[in-house]
This record gives sequence, C-alpha cells and structure tokens, in this order.
Amino acid sequence: MGHGGDIVRELVADHQEVEDMFREIERLPVGEKRRKLLVDQVTIELVRHSIAEEMHLYPAVREHLTNGDLIADKEIEDHATAERIMKELERHDADDPEFDRLIDQLTMEIRSHLQDEEDNLFPALRICCPEEKLEQLGEKVRHAKRTAPTRPHPAAPDKPPFNKLLAPGTGLVDRARDALSGRGRR
Repeated sequence: MGHGGDIVRELVADHQEVEDMFREIERLPVGEKRRKLLVDQVTIELVRHSIAEEMHLYPAVREHLTNGDLIADKEIEDHATAERIMKELERHDADDPEFDRLIDQLTMEIRSHLQDEEDNLFPALRICCPEEKLEQLGEKVRHAKRTAPTRPHPAAPDKPPFNKLLAPGTGLVDRARDALSGRGRR
C-alpha cells in the first residue's frame, strides 16, 4: 500500500501491484472461487489508489500542466467508469458468467488508464512540477491510501474539497465492514 518515493514512483508501484493481481486472476480457471477473493483485493487497491489520485495527483495536474483541468477531468471520468464496474462486480460470484464479462471490462479499462498515466501524464508532471513538490505529494498519497475507502462508492464526490472531507470517514466504515466480513484477506 505504501512504497516510498515521490508521487510518480508511488503510483507506478501501485500500478505494478494491480497488474500483478490482474495476471493472477487471469491465470485462474473461469469459475474458480479464488477469482472473487482476488477481485475483492484488486478493488480495495484500486479504490485506495483512485481516492489518493483524486485528492492529490489531479489537483497538482490542474495546477502545473497546460490543459490540466481537461486532463484531470478525463482521468476522473476514467475512475468513475472503473468504479461503476467494480460496484457491479460486487454483486456477482466467480461462477457467474457476468463476473467474467465484468472482470474483462475492468481489466481493459484499468490497463488503458494506467498505460496512459505512465506514458503521458507522469512524464509531463515530472517536467512541470518541482521535485520537492513531487516528494511531498508522494507522502500525501501514502497517507491518503491508509485512510481511504476500500469499496467503490460511485456517488461519492471525486473532487476537492468534498472528497477530502468525506473519504476518511467512509474509509473507516469500509475498513470496519472488511474486518467483520474478512474481505480483502487472501
């Protein structure tokens, strides 16, 4: 969940963790119950990651990049699409054919989003944002992931200041639910 370094290093490490989980899901046979457990785990990581980006990365994008508002709005819309898919996935078991369709859709959506960030957004941010600021943002992202929600909440605010106000409380509730249900433990 926390890797260290500046915001770009932190988020790229998250991307690799998510990709590793997707590969693990893909290696398991269709209908295998462990696929659902892995989808729960990848959902937890994706939600934490998305919340942290919405709280800290995208405001920096808006501030430092030309067309930053357009870029950030597109990235947030990508998150909203993924969050809707994750919410739908919660309702299906691994042996449900709809589960496979949704996990394929989520995997394709996330892989495209991550690739775009790594190929375009992160290099542009490195050029325009001072290294000291990138380091500070890395620490803020790590903190945000520790308190972020672990379940998709498609109707929740995704822009400051409301996301920063509501996310920690929602995260507390989600982590309590996870602890009671055992969700997120492999």
